[in-house]
Amino acid sequence: MGKHRTAADYVRKWTKAGKVKKKCCRSKSRCGKCPVLALKKAKVKLVRRELKRAA
Repeated sequence: MGKHRTAADYVRKWTKAGKVKKKCCRSKSRCGKCPVLALKKAKVKLVRRELKRAA
């Protein structure tokens, strides 16, 4: 899976590595291994990478 192009690709990689759970437990305060939070973090990571690349 060489280059990561989407946020979902990052989450898939983190899930295989055991850093993210496969399914969200839907607790009120999301846990650190939640796939929902991982997707948000990956989107931020992609935006920052694009901003850095544009500068």
